[in-house]
Amino acid sequence: MRVRIHRGAHEIGGTCIELEASDRRLVLDIGRPLDASEDDDVPLPAIAGLDGRDASLLGIVISHGHRDHWGLLEKVAPAVPIYVGEATRQMLEQAAFFASGALLNRAGSLRHREPFQLGPFTITPFLNDHSAFDTHSLLLEADSRRVFYSADFQAHGRKARLFDAFVAHPPTDIDLLLLEGTNLRPAADTEAAPAPLTEADVEHALVHTFRATRGTVLAMYSAQNIDRLVTMFRACVRSGRTLVVDLYGASVAAATGNQRIPQAGFDNLRVYVPQRQRVLVKTSGEFARVNDIRFARIFPEELAARAGELVLTFRASMMREVASAGCLDAATAVWSMWRGYLDRPEQRRLLQFFESHGIPLVIHHTSGHAWLADLQRFARALAPRRVVPIHTQAPERFTEFFENVDLRRDGEWFEV
Repeated sequence: MRVRIHRGAHEIGGTCIELEASDRRLVLDIGRPLDASEDDDVPLPAIAGLDGRDASLLGIVISHGHRDHWGLLEKVAPAVPIYVGEATRQMLEQAAFFASGALLNRAGSLRHREPFQLGPFTITPFLNDHSAFDTHSLLLEADSRRVFYSADFQAHGRKARLFDAFVAHPPTDIDLLLLEGTNLRPAADTEAAPAPLTEADVEHALVHTFRATRGTVLAMYSAQNIDRLVTMFRACVRSGRTLVVDLYGASVAAATGNQRIPQAGFDNLRVYVPQRQRVLVKTSGEFARVNDIRFARIFPEELAARAGELVLTFRASMMREVASAGCLDAATAVWSMWRGYLDRPEQRRLLQFFESHGIPLVIHHTSGHAWLADLQRFARALAPRRVVPIHTQAPERFTEFFENVDLRRDGEWFEV
């Protein structure tokens, strides 16, 4: 078996890996680079068959629903089979209504520890703990070789038991481990590394902020980070507030298929449909989307009347209508995503909006990726013959913390 990393050997995001065995090939993830703007035309990796004209390409396996792992699928020919978790498919299809990114030609679903055959490859998914719901690591077997692709994972989220179960009973006899290293920073950047907080730490901090705020809390977080949705909801319950999600968030939560995930119908949860989403529903004619949540819907006049009781899921596109609703007195804004996004030019208007309305901005967040100690636990459990860094800006630092490290460059084939 041979492996080629097309993107990710020296950067976080845009992940794409190609495997070859017995003259058949398989692709793991096909992500859009994190540093690409919405207007950038990012080409597909140089992989034969993405145009649907080379039968030796058996398909693409998507590990999870973050765009830096699937974002170039829209450029792949519909004839190419796609394998993905069922909940991920449902969530991305819901997200596609509000933005873009429907999956193409889904050929099969990933199921926890259930192997399936694809040409010479036996593929076994392992559900793991990550900020994207329904994320899978992958064991790939072919030509008497065993490769394990960690994909993205953590051990401090609300599904940490999955990580603990994995390290207690890992697959064995691993020839090659493709290991993510998002939180390994270049030596010169060590001081900028985030504090190793858990999701429970974020919940505790949110409770403090919610209780200390007299007005509305404007909460900014990814609707597809289901852990963070649960954290926001739990913090609301503990602080006597109601979480208000938008139609997009409500749709994604329902798409998980998990009735324990906070969604329309839960006490302490309401649904607000912003102007942009109302227009989208009207122009598409998909009125069932609004009808399905009508019993939980909240309107602008109630946002003002109940300002001190609400945590409102907030997006930059909502600035004008929220200001018009009159619910910003004594408000606080909470940023619950990667801090680096705030430094991007497109966030300038958002920050100016908060400043002009006298709204303080606080950050309550933790990484969706494993800290060093958990990366080491993961690697020790698998005991691979070689470790190849991926999804990292500091591959060279792996040699400080792991054994049998094999540094590779994007675009080069290497034998397992």
